[in-house]
Amino acid sequence: MKFFLDSAITDEIKYALEMVGIDGVTTNPRHVQASGKPFLGVIREIADLFAGTDLPVSVEVNPHHDDWRAMVAEGQKLAALSPNFVIKLPATEPGFRALRGLYVENIRVNLTLVFSGAQALQAMRLGATYVSPFIGWKEETGEETVRFVQEIVMMRDNYQFDTQIIVSAVRNGRQIVDAALAGADIVTAGLA
Repeated sequence: MKFFLDSAITDEIKYALEMVGIDGVTTNPRHVQASGKPFLGVIREIADLFAGTDLPVSVEVNPHHDDWRAMVAEGQKLAALSPNFVIKLPATEPGFRALRGLYVENIRVNLTLVFSGAQALQAMRLGATYVSPFIGWKEETGEETVRFVQEIVMMRDNYQFDTQIIVSAVRNGRQIVDAALAGADIVTAGLA
């Protein structure tokens, strides 16, 4: 199983690359805001850290877009900044439509904010490179998450989709172990 760092703080990413040997990074606008730097500045700094590698960096489009065309346009611009960039889209109706638009342009997509097996299945059907089931939030509301991840893995394997599963919103070490036992490809978490 691969480990991704969920962060946009460049010093933290540098440390994790050197000391932890992370396999990639996932970012989101909240992480970028926490860095205290402008969005494009942070994204370019992260791109520089990964230049010359094949490690993926998920960069999310503006979460306030409700038009798939705006998501595609922003995704195209972000993808052009670095060959490492994978475009994060939300599991919403416009997000699914934008996934189709970016897929036909050979732009890799990480469909995020996945809270159901049906959402994961649709993302895989449409060609998502990654699908990110959020387990922390589900577990906090009393929902069972191990079976949730297992079902996504089974659907992916049953239909031989090329999608990799990134277990996201991880809150503790037990969830990392559960993700590994469930057959997830990747877990993304913060350092703390």
